Amino acid sequence: MHFLLTYDLAPDYLERRGEFRDTHLALAWEAQERGELILAGAMAEPADKAVLVFNCETAELVQLFAARDPYVLNGLVRAFHVRQWNTVVGDLATNPVRPG
Repeated sequence: MHFLLTYDLAPDYLERRGEFRDTHLALAWEAQERGELILAGAMAEPADKAVLVFNCETAELVQLFAARDPYVLNGLVRAFHVRQWNTVVGDLATNPVRPG
């Protein structure tokens, strides 16, 4: 299953992220190497949200990722949301649906 983890970023996110970025990126790359995290990054202009795409069996794994993320722990993320994403188009879709 695919899950989206969305972050609502603090207004001073860009100014403060440097202190926590290496630890955050290490956590993300470790999840990617385990095949759990597919893509991740902050939205541009404005950098007020971030989106992380996971491929895993349960939302619990995604919740645990956020709970360990130094951006969340240190207030760079004001709120986060985990939603199952029903993917139907694309090579990585979990439930491919073709026309006709």
